[in-house]
Amino acid sequence: MMAKLNEGLSSQVERVASGYGRRATTIRGATSADAATFSPLYLQIKTLITRGLQGGEWKPGEAIPSEGDLAKRFGVSQGTVRKAIDAMAAENLLIRRQGKGTYVATHQEARAQFRFLRLAPDDARDETSESRILECRRIRASAEIARFLRLKAGDSLVAIRRVLSFDGVPTVLDDIWLDGTVFKGLTAERVSAYQGPLYGLFESEFATPMTRAEERIRAVAATPDAARILAVALHAPLLSVERVSMTYADRPVELRRGLYSTHSHFYRNTLG
Repeated sequence: MMAKLNEGLSSQVERVASGYGRRATTIRGATSADAATFSPLYLQIKTLITRGLQGGEWKPGEAIPSEGDLAKRFGVSQGTVRKAIDAMAAENLLIRRQGKGTYVATHQEARAQFRFLRLAPDDARDETSESRILECRRIRASAEIARFLRLKAGDSLVAIRRVLSFDGVPTVLDDIWLDGTVFKGLTAERVSAYQGPLYGLFESEFATPMTRAEERIRAVAATPDAARILAVALHAPLLSVERVSMTYADRPVELRRGLYSTHSHFYRNTLG
């Protein structure tokens, strides 16, 4: 499939840094667009591997070729490929498994299902979670939501409202807006019937894995609607988490605004 991605383009490009006469390494599979600006060799390999993921050559959960095979494919050293894979693993695009190889990251794995949900119980106990869909419908994008998703006002969206409960206690109220073109065919019935996290559904049935997210967090008071759904007092303190989730090439496809009840939970993050 990678060959198809590059069909009609030069299979080999000599990169020259403009104005300095510096020659950079030739990479098999690079396009003329890749040669427009100079970048470190391992980042060029990272771009080519990412194209393979984006084009569906290697699907979530599948193994990618060995470092040696990729080195031969792109005409670079194995060390360069290793550095590219290290960078992708750091971004959670790939997962290294000792003695087994390197795999495309997936939201289907138990350890990754709540990768973007950083809420944890105060007593570190194991919890059972349940997602209940309140609403799923097609709407037109407002100017505000269109800006977040890099769409035009009036473009098609899928709007979802759901409650996430832990041990039967409603804890998160999510309002979610999805790019309607990417998620064409997503219905309330389809969402409700899926057994697993929403990001797993997006990945497996719409070929759109969420690879990165940016969040903004603030404290708010519960509105009458939120208080009723989350079973908290009116004006009770809630954590408001606004998240823009992106797929490959940092394309934003989801805007999510969640209200978190932190009566018995806290928001956990790792810095470093």
